[in-house]
Amino acid sequence: MDEEEIKYFVRVRNTDLDGTKSVQIALTGIKGIGPHTSRTITALANVDPRAVLGKLDDESVERIANAVDTYTEQVPDWMVNRQKDVYTGEVRHLLGTDLTMMNDDDVNRMRKMRSYRGIRHETGQKVRGQRTKSTGRTGTTVGVKRKKD
Repeated sequence: MDEEEIKYFVRVRNTDLDGTKSVQIALTGIKGIGPHTSRTITALANVDPRAVLGKLDDESVERIANAVDTYTEQVPDWMVNRQKDVYTGEVRHLLGTDLTMMNDDDVNRMRKMRSYRGIRHETGQKVRGQRTKSTGRTGTTVGVKRKKD
């Protein structure tokens, strides 16, 4: 039994994916694709999610790349990560650097309008309503001094 040649890096959407992992796990290496989205993409591409990505033929990898690119058009609105864009109002699924840039833009917009969340972002405090009495402390540590005997 001869050993198949494995590609250790598979390039999809300007990201090098680990070819030694299963398709479902390797797709999560793209920023903006989590476990649920990767399962959906493998179903749309008609590829076995447990198959090793590096052992797939070029045609299957092309189907996966096509499914990633056309993901927004093929799934319902509730399955995308940007359901209503602030500026255009359209439904989009952002991936990679687009997601990072849009996240930074959102935070900067909140800072500019001086919303509560924007001010929390500016000061480096917790944003999502967590407690801050005992956790999330930054800066110099203040300990308890022991009495000298």
